[in-house]
Amino acid sequence: MVVTAIDVPNPFWVDTPSALQSLLTDLHQQAMIAVDTESNSLYAYRERVCLIQFSTPASDYLVDPLSAIDLSPLGEIFFSRTILKVFHAAEYDILCLRRDYGFDFNHIFDTMQAARILGKEKVGLGDQLAAEFGLHLDKHYQKADWAKRPLPLPMQSYACLDTHYLLPYYARMSAALKTRGLDDLAQEDFARLCNSTAAENHKTIYSQVSGYQDLNGRQLAVLNELCLYRDQRARTADLPLFKVISDSALLAVAKYCPVNITELQKVGGLSPRLRERYAEVFLQAVRRGLKAPEIRLKRFPRPDALFLERLENLKKWRKVTAQKQGVASDIVLPRDILEAIASRNPQAMEDLFQCMQSAPRRFEQYGKKIIQVLKE
Repeated sequence: MVVTAIDVPNPFWVDTPSALQSLLTDLHQQAMIAVDTESNSLYAYRERVCLIQFSTPASDYLVDPLSAIDLSPLGEIFFSRTILKVFHAAEYDILCLRRDYGFDFNHIFDTMQAARILGKEKVGLGDQLAAEFGLHLDKHYQKADWAKRPLPLPMQSYACLDTHYLLPYYARMSAALKTRGLDDLAQEDFARLCNSTAAENHKTIYSQVSGYQDLNGRQLAVLNELCLYRDQRARTADLPLFKVISDSALLAVAKYCPVNITELQKVGGLSPRLRERYAEVFLQAVRRGLKAPEIRLKRFPRPDALFLERLENLKKWRKVTAQKQGVASDIVLPRDILEAIASRNPQAMEDLFQCMQSAPRRFEQYGKKIIQVLKE
């Protein structure tokens, strides 16, 4: 059965204080709710949450963050330890909501992580709803501009598809986890997801371009000037960087460092339209870069050989264990914990626990084996 937006009842649109209060009244009465978000990363210089979807067993809601209403009361819902928030692929939603509104989270269930723990190969929501219920979601608006206002009714209905069926799917995933004795492992991961935070971005502007490490100091100075121009233009037009000039185009110009039109014509990887539109911009950036001090990349020392050996041994053990269980390696031991163990090299269980405080179930299950691997 192919499910389209027209198969879902019209959602409640929430963009006024009174509509928000009605939503909050309903949510506070629920034992569990489904949640999703839509952002505009493909259409804006700085992405932001443009829509928050909620579903209860009886109703679907769409909250408009672009309206003038104060969404801070939703923080109580997300922080509640009694209302279960069901997401699919929770990490990105949590990061976005925390970034834009400072919300903190408790008591969540991530159906995608549950599917991964259960060893399912295809864990996308569409794949899972097809497998569990025979439903095939229409993904017509998957890359739509969710900042569009007024949001067309078909897009409103479409947005509900990601939460409308999530609670019945949660019921099956939760039951499967309990049947296989994996619920405590899942709860461990859900708690870790609640604490997800975005890594601080201290990158220089030129390091946003893939392949910058292959350039010499002079070429890097040119690339830096090209990136500064692109960033300023993208900010002014409120467009994502790739919609102004692609990384590959900037890298091609920086590698060749053309100083006149004739040389610019020889630069590969530039479309005629791009070359014509930005010819003078490219040449001016190259000239500035050639006059600027060369950029020398920091070279970080190679990790200690013993650390690398421990890391490799732990990875081999993790891979074998994961294959036996039919799951991805990070289900056995998340990467951040694996690296912390390899770095600290604990030789006793109490020391190992310091590396695994966020994963007590895994510590109990694998702790002795991890110590054995380290000692070997």
